[in-house]
Amino acid sequence: MSIIIYVGNLSYTVSESELKDLFTPYGGVESAKIISDRYTGNSRGFGFVEMSDRSGGEQAISELSGKEIYGRKIKVSEARPKRERDSYRGASSRGGRRDF
Repeated sequence: MSIIIYVGNLSYTVSESELKDLFTPYGGVESAKIISDRYTGNSRGFGFVEMSDRSGGEQAISELSGKEIYGRKIKVSEARPKRERDSYRGASSRGGRRDF
């Protein structure tokens, strides 16, 4: 069973291949993705790694969390499911969706 891992506080210069290389010693890395700003294309300082083996992923989380990479201590944890977002911007602050 695979595991998806959140990696935060990344240096903005870390590449996806470097992120993959960081996790490879712990098992098979299916994908490594750095999240970028949709307007500028610059890194947002976090990413996700999908590993094919849960036990290797858990070991990576344990050993890499707090490790310093390019002068920044990274945060590593199991990714949480993505929240659903209301398609109407600001609806929750206005008491719900409004139909116009």
